[in-house]
Amino acid sequence: MAWADPNIRKHLLRDEGEVIVDEVHHHWVVYLVPMLEAMLGLVLLVAVGYVDLDLGWVPFLLAVAIWMHAGWKALGSHRDRFVVTNMRVFRVNGVLSQKLATMPLSRILDITVAKPLHGRVLGFGHFVFESAAQEQGLRDIRYVGRPDQRDLSIQRVVQRSGLRGPRHWN
Repeated sequence: MAWADPNIRKHLLRDEGEVIVDEVHHHWVVYLVPMLEAMLGLVLLVAVGYVDLDLGWVPFLLAVAIWMHAGWKALGSHRDRFVVTNMRVFRVNGVLSQKLATMPLSRILDITVAKPLHGRVLGFGHFVFESAAQEQGLRDIRYVGRPDQRDLSIQRVVQRSGLRGPRHWN
């Protein structure tokens, strides 16, 4: 499904030596609602056989509309990517139109990892980035799988870039 892939590599600054450290897809839990909607559409499709012939088009159209909505939501989640490189973090999302939000590593002041109870059980969390510019598309990154490992990965990249580190007092 190349058409469904957001093609992250085209956003890299290759001439500057930028490489991907981590490309974060949403956790599988974001696909539960679209799957439940698709099952509801299947139930409505089966109901077509049990409804009066003159009204059979109603559950059929409802099933198609629900499937289209479920597919749209699943595709939107699939195309929403958060990327950590050796120079910056960025997020690409959108289905028909695409949005790109970028933040250099130097502007990351703090990362909060929120893990609700069901996220701890299922293995996901949410990132909240604090930066000098608060209004951007990178403040909240939701449904991140393995959030602790990913947080450590970001911290390592920031550390290796020399932006933060142990201070030597003379």
